[in-house]
Amino acid sequence: MPPRTYSLKEIREKGQPPGLKDRRNEEHWAGRLYARSLSPFLTWISLRVGLSPNQLTYLMILSGLGAGVAFAWGTGLVSAIVGAFLVQLYLVLDCTDGEVARITGRTSITGVYLDRLGHYFSEVAVVIGLGLRAEKQFDLPWGQGGWIMLGLLGALGVALIKAETDNVVVARAKSGLPADPPGGDRALRPTSTWLALARQAASLVKFHRIIGAVELSLLILAAAVLDRVLDLPEHGEEGLSVYKAAETGLGSYFGSPVEWSVTRGLLVAVAAVAVLQTVLHFVSIVASRRLK
Repeated sequence: MPPRTYSLKEIREKGQPPGLKDRRNEEHWAGRLYARSLSPFLTWISLRVGLSPNQLTYLMILSGLGAGVAFAWGTGLVSAIVGAFLVQLYLVLDCTDGEVARITGRTSITGVYLDRLGHYFSEVAVVIGLGLRAEKQFDLPWGQGGWIMLGLLGALGVALIKAETDNVVVARAKSGLPADPPGGDRALRPTSTWLALARQAASLVKFHRIIGAVELSLLILAAAVLDRVLDLPEHGEEGLSVYKAAETGLGSYFGSPVEWSVTRGLLVAVAAVAVLQTVLHFVSIVASRRLK
């Protein structure tokens, strides 16, 4: 029997129930802005072809991993554009697998598990890709793999932040408590007034978004454009960076001059935010009512 044909209207009604876009802690801003408007078209194609929700999740994971590979593959505009596109596809597929699951009634625990794991793989891959990209950008890299190590540090922070969030549910389940603590959003707030104010200030600044796959992919693309505008060399090309260690007072790394670019500056910011956010997120969780 051929798969049932659904109209775009049916897909939006069944696949995007009321309140879906308003999920504060689950729906990405890009999902609300444009991905949920594009995903019904991909959902329509997926239903016509007969793809299952889990198959779409696997495609989502491949798109995210592919973005990391693309960013690491080159140092120019082409690799940055391909990587950014694959992250956008990853986002739309992340919407599509859930829509297909709701429409066909094929929701499953396996699907939830794969979806969560897909976010780990994809977001970590993008940060590692940035580290590899920064390492090979100049003929005189920082030491031997220093930029790669910085990328791995940022990726570790991204993974730990997600683990901190997911382990709240694990801890509550092992204690026989429901996944969501009573009190809604109020349970997320630290019990300390000062910590609550600090959390609110950090939320307004939204500096943590720099380590998200969607935001970071666009920043990598912007950095690639600026590096091109500033005429910084790509891998294997001769040229001068905008700043050198001797000119900025940064010194040298084991006697080798440190070449700087917008891409490398972005990597430093990503690693710093990842480490800081790992600590702040841990404190925010422990100081809240989520573990009560």
